[in-house]
Amino acid sequence: MTERALLATRKGLFELTWQDGAWQLASPHFPGDPVSAVLHDPRDGSTYAALHLGHFGAKLHRRDAGSATWTEVGVPVYPAKPEGSDDAIDWSLKMIWTLAAGGADQPGVLWAGTLPGGLFRSSDRGASWQLVESLWNVPERTQWFGGGYDSPGIHSICVDPRDSASVLVAVSCGGVWLTSDGGATWRLRTKGMAAGYMPPELMEQGAAQDPHRIVRCAAQPDVLWCQHHSGIWRSTDNAATWEQVAAPLSSFGFAVAAHPHDGGSAWFVPATADEQRVPVDAALAVNRTDDGGATFETLRSGLPQQHCYDLVYRHALAVDRTGSTLLMGSTTGSVWTSGNGGKTWQTVTAHLPPIYATVLTEYD
Repeated sequence: MTERALLATRKGLFELTWQDGAWQLASPHFPGDPVSAVLHDPRDGSTYAALHLGHFGAKLHRRDAGSATWTEVGVPVYPAKPEGSDDAIDWSLKMIWTLAAGGADQPGVLWAGTLPGGLFRSSDRGASWQLVESLWNVPERTQWFGGGYDSPGIHSICVDPRDSASVLVAVSCGGVWLTSDGGATWRLRTKGMAAGYMPPELMEQGAAQDPHRIVRCAAQPDVLWCQHHSGIWRSTDNAATWEQVAAPLSSFGFAVAAHPHDGGSAWFVPATADEQRVPVDAALAVNRTDDGGATFETLRSGLPQQHCYDLVYRHALAVDRTGSTLLMGSTTGSVWTSGNGGKTWQTVTAHLPPIYATVLTEYD
């Protein structure tokens, strides 16, 4: 197997290939274009890249397995806002924030999370998309609001490997939602979460929660990890309840990676909250727990420890299917990898554009 990595950046999609004991960086695809999301579909080996082109809108491209050519496919399209609607949100696609493959028993099915908060489903490998109206029409959507962006957005989509009809999504800011019937109905799943930025009487309101990122343990699917604006939470019952855990340095951040086999293990990148959003004491670190959040180890070896102002976005920390190789990219264009679960890190490059997302995968 040849290990490869994908880096979605502000100025193109870069590929890394592991050759002769080192990572080799290739010239970018879509040079100069912001790539807001990237997906490698393990079911058929295809790769998807979403572009965020500002005035020219959002675009989506697919590259089939074994091909060097990208083909433009469809993008999500919002319906017209009903006449007389008092909805303050503009019903038009601003950005594709995340992409996810459907279940192994659903060839061709893709999910897309977008700004301004719509979830879309494709059954034909991205050629066409349908708004999941059941989620768009939940009464609580009128309470959703933007976090880092002006409008709310869906950034995390977790398909249950045991049941493709069970899908969990996270909204900033709008809470955590779960369907068990393929999207026909949705339930708000935020019990135990608390939003410290809200007035005390509204802190536990489900639609006010800002989960920055949610990931699932593939081998123990009931285990979910959440990096929230107000801390770190873990669920062991498929989001029915959440328990807060405390990490060293800071429990604020954006990125989280779950160990694919061990539900007790996860990685986080702590940052100084809100006004600053930089590493604590300008020294980059990764917090790892191996016991469900009871304790953490702060990992620094190989990471910059002076004058470091790199922020790691919510999709920019990836772990491979063994749980040993990690890939991390930052807002200043630096890329680090670890082959031992984060104990030591190596710099791949420090000169890329700001990195939005990283993906580790393997090709035959």
